[in-house]
Amino acid sequence: MIRRELSGVFKRALSQSAARRQEHLPTTQSPIVSKLHFFNSVTGNDTQIPTFRVLDGVGKPLEGAKIPEIDEALARRLYENMMLLPTLDNVLYNVQRQGKISFYMTAHGEEATIVGSAAALEMDDEVLGQYREMGVLLWRGFSLDKVMAQCFGNEEDTSGKGRQMPVHFGSPEHHFHTISSPLATQIPQAAGVAYALRRTPSRRSRSIAACFFGEGAASEGDFHAGLMLASTIPSPALFIARNNGFAISTPSTEQYYGDGIASRGPGYGIDTVRVDGNDILAVIAAVREARKRCLEQGRAVLVEAMTYRVGHHSTSDDSFAYRARAEVEDRKRIDNPITRFQLFMESRGWWDADSEAELKARLKADVMKAFKRAESLKRCEVGELFTDVYGGQEPWNIREQREELSGLLKKYGTIWEPWRNELAKFKNKGQDLVNPK
Repeated sequence: MIRRELSGVFKRALSQSAARRQEHLPTTQSPIVSKLHFFNSVTGNDTQIPTFRVLDGVGKPLEGAKIPEIDEALARRLYENMMLLPTLDNVLYNVQRQGKISFYMTAHGEEATIVGSAAALEMDDEVLGQYREMGVLLWRGFSLDKVMAQCFGNEEDTSGKGRQMPVHFGSPEHHFHTISSPLATQIPQAAGVAYALRRTPSRRSRSIAACFFGEGAASEGDFHAGLMLASTIPSPALFIARNNGFAISTPSTEQYYGDGIASRGPGYGIDTVRVDGNDILAVIAAVREARKRCLEQGRAVLVEAMTYRVGHHSTSDDSFAYRARAEVEDRKRIDNPITRFQLFMESRGWWDADSEAELKARLKADVMKAFKRAESLKRCEVGELFTDVYGGQEPWNIREQREELSGLLKKYGTIWEPWRNELAKFKNKGQDLVNPK
């Protein structure tokens, strides 16, 4: 009798223990429920993810908003860098239309996202950009002469010796990885860079990899591969999505049905925030905190900056084919990120009309001086076409191609006028191949 009672108690205990274990499935901590429930919101109450903002549309702090640490000197530097972008964009866009460079992409409307995030990063954080992040390089000290040299592909181009398209910048000195044209390739690369930083004792506690991309790039498989890698390995990668509304020519309403890009972050188990990308103070605060979490947790963080692409996608695009001109003009007038920060500075007594006029004149003069200088310089030597691709012994096919071009230049370079005129644009007029030392 006693034995049977003890056996019954033991069985009940085992049954209760097994029941408790069944409250969670083996591979998840998800609670077990008896009510069928579908969900379609990461907020848990079928509302959209909120957008963090500090300044309203006229530059006034929102009630309860905490302004990030900023003084007059920093504010002026931020504003000057924001103003430099459209000054450069206007000149280089027109230069492309004159046929002096082959291609260009502006950052009109996205100045706060680009400059604000640059200011929130450390100077030696590794940056992998898409193609609107020139402002990050400028913030880090990349000169106007180097900007022009890259766009013209002249002999001073340190980004690629004239072998890359314009705006495909790169600078090891400034920890800025060279831009690549294929969409979204930098996203999984950033996860790898961040993992390398985590494996480097001297940098694992102080450096992250910051990766910029547009919401169109987030439709690529590389987006998911990069976030999966950076969240599971894990690695301190900060993914900054510039949601400017249009990708190349497709409105965001046609790119995805979910709640933007931010809704995807929790699916990979990473901290995520959505920020007003036209509010530079909000961007600074969000990216600073995101960077801090990257280092503390050693894993990825996602920031979605909501902004609006005022300019065309590139010089190869006419955006008025897929959006109304009036819409663009309204956005420029109603929510200009530069005007918003200018009004904030004026309210603090840090800016006035005289300062504005002086800055515009100085920036225009600096940009035009760099443009005229770059225009006068030769391109790199023709032989640079074959360098820097492979390390070690030169492959046979590269040697064969160089020898073939050398033979053609010897045969036609001086007697055929089109070639003679074109070679005159290069340093040493192709002699580095015709008469190699």
